[in-house]
Amino acid sequence: MTWASYGAYLLIVVGLVLMPGPDTFVLLRSSLAGGRRSGLLTAAGVFAGNVLQGSAAAFGLGVLIARSHTAFTVIRWAGVVYLCVLGVQALRAARRGDYPDVGAGGPRVPAYRAVLLGFGSNVTNPKVLIMYLSVLPQFLVPGVTTIVDALLLALTVAVLGVVYQAGMVLAVHRARDWFSRRRVRRAGDAVAGVALLGFGGVLAAH
Repeated sequence: MTWASYGAYLLIVVGLVLMPGPDTFVLLRSSLAGGRRSGLLTAAGVFAGNVLQGSAAAFGLGVLIARSHTAFTVIRWAGVVYLCVLGVQALRAARRGDYPDVGAGGPRVPAYRAVLLGFGSNVTNPKVLIMYLSVLPQFLVPGVTTIVDALLLALTVAVLGVVYQAGMVLAVHRARDWFSRRRVRRAGDAVAGVALLGFGGVLAAH
């Protein structure tokens, strides 16, 4: 793999990372509900999910999953249910409008729950795996590209993603006084709820 091909791959990956998806809305809501610590732990969960799916694609396991109608369908519907549950929770929170103060970092959320929130959002979205399977092979040359090269390409997505997500969490934390306003929190939950239900609907339709 040459630096030129890796540079082209980076341009594509940056565009994919910056594109809002379910992980983005789950991360932002976690940051608003639990503060910086919760947001960073959720970002770590998304990172773990990306590492898992990227590694599966690099080792060829992703192809087997994508070709198995049963496995792919189970993952897809698990993702639909997961996103819809999160969306309904966000809309219910927006309707109630009863929020704790996040000025001091938000309520203490168990670390494992914050991590699983991000991990679940990522691994139950088969479109992430499809992204790896559609983009990654374009930069793999049979007989030339090594498994190390394939892992480097796959893990680049995870690393850039977690850097970007950590930046979002820190940005929310710095503007915590504005985000702590009840009206802003309700609007944020309403937008996140509609977006997550929308992603779930799109996933169910494909």
